[in-house]
Amino acid sequence: MTAQNSATHSPAIAVRTGPADGTRRGTALALLGVVAFSLTFPGTAWGLESFGPWSLVALRSVLAAAIAGVFLLAGRVPPPAREHWAGLAVVAGGVVVGFPLLTTLALRTSSTSHAAVVVGLLPLTTATLSALRTGARPSRRFWAAALAGAAVVLGFTLAGGGGSLSPGDGYLFGALLVCAAGYTEGGRLARVLPGWQVIGWALVLCLPLTVAGAAVGLAYEPVHLSVHGVAGLVWVAAGSTFLGLYVWYRGMAEIGAPRASQLQLAQPLLTLVWSVALLGEHLSPAAPVAAGAVLVCIAVTQRK
Repeated sequence: MTAQNSATHSPAIAVRTGPADGTRRGTALALLGVVAFSLTFPGTAWGLESFGPWSLVALRSVLAAAIAGVFLLAGRVPPPAREHWAGLAVVAGGVVVGFPLLTTLALRTSSTSHAAVVVGLLPLTTATLSALRTGARPSRRFWAAALAGAAVVLGFTLAGGGGSLSPGDGYLFGALLVCAAGYTEGGRLARVLPGWQVIGWALVLCLPLTVAGAAVGLAYEPVHLSVHGVAGLVWVAAGSTFLGLYVWYRGMAEIGAPRASQLQLAQPLLTLVWSVALLGEHLSPAAPVAAGAVLVCIAVTQRK
């Protein structure tokens, strides 16, 4: 009787706990990606102390591609199927080349804290593109919370800038679009390929372009090596580009791009903390208030 009861109830237990475990795991992975991404702008600011913007972006991608190549070779991973290469090209153009280049150019005139808050609109942009691309239909409550979070972030941005946008915001808004496209396509591919292979092959796909870009950039832009500059380059290559995108895409595959994207509402506020701790920038008194409001919005978007 006991064995029969066990056999009868085990499937029910597996069905009941499996999805919850997957949701928790996916949320944890996506949050780890957000933490890694939140250090990108401070790392880029450090990297610009040693390298020009074009050199930094190209070297970042070359180093990340080298790391990815080692993993792909060590795992003897076969190339993706032909139907996946178009999606990988979107990932490469959005998160490997487009977003790093546009945000690095923006940081020449914008502070890291300002840039981070503008990019706080990325969650809403990603959720919108994901809904259009994949047919996902989040609830009205989700969209209300996502819009509220975006409004808080945008209001915080305008208040910090005296009610106006900075010269670098054009680059930042362009970065929003290309990155959201890369996130959406990467999240879709991560359902059929491991997350690290998605970013790995995207980096390898860009390698001829980034190697050429690094050679040209280093030839024309001055290099002044410093501890901060090298540390910033290493982080944006290994931490933000490879590790961050690896766990991010795995998390998106578990919980879906719309829900994962809203976790990034916390990214600008984390970056503000890093900008104060690492770069000595000023944290406004409104930041904790904005942080609390954003966390409430995140909590609502994560509810089923």
